[in-house]
Amino acid sequence: MLFGKTILVTGVASGIGARTAELAGQMGADVIGVDVREPAGGSAAFIKGDLSTPSGVAEIVAQLPVRLDALANVAGLSGSTGVVSTLAVNFYGLRALSEAVAPRLREGGAIVNVASIAGYGWRANLERAKSLASIDGFSDVAAVVAEHDLKDEQGYPLSKELLLLWTMRAAHQPLFKNRGIRVNAVSPGPVETPILKQFRAVLGDARVDSHITRVGRAGTSADIAPAVLFLCSDGARWINGTNLAADGGLEASINADVLGF
Repeated sequence: MLFGKTILVTGVASGIGARTAELAGQMGADVIGVDVREPAGGSAAFIKGDLSTPSGVAEIVAQLPVRLDALANVAGLSGSTGVVSTLAVNFYGLRALSEAVAPRLREGGAIVNVASIAGYGWRANLERAKSLASIDGFSDVAAVVAEHDLKDEQGYPLSKELLLLWTMRAAHQPLFKNRGIRVNAVSPGPVETPILKQFRAVLGDARVDSHITRVGRAGTSADIAPAVLFLCSDGARWINGTNLAADGGLEASINADVLGF
């Protein structure tokens, strides 16, 4: 279902992005990788790019072909670098890239956003999430952070809250919907990637260990990449605006506790 398709994958230097790009290639896709660091193994089609600024996004887009089949938004920061950079890359830069790439995606193409179970608090923080997600364009993130008095420790979960909310909204925005471009998300639980230690520093060992204990083990990049690529494929042609939990049952376990059964 991916043979002959051209897929743009961000965050290809390590972790989920690296495995997603590798698996897509094994399934017959032509992969264009994007990252601030060049992959260790090299890449046939690689763009060194930075999503944290409007100019960085524009430079990436200027190097893309005129036609793509899917965009896998995997690149992201753990929150350890502060709320401004985390929101810039994980949400505002990601959204700007998606909107800029949309005209190059074929009709019936796909965008897949790698979110996180850490973003499930969007319901409890709905008004804040709606306000921040409704800011048009790639604005001055530092000014937004100051205006809303956001703290560094809020950066990662907040960025994923906004991403989940925007995924649902984008699926019905004319820019995507009028050309049949599906917009979905995948939310991993804890995954053994190079930045897991950073997540522990940001979220705390107790929270991460509790989540891992609930499902028996941490996930791996190989657990997440197939879910991302399924949503990129024509096999998911009737799936739109959806968040797929790729978490070993973590969400189900937490919901069972909350609901008391």
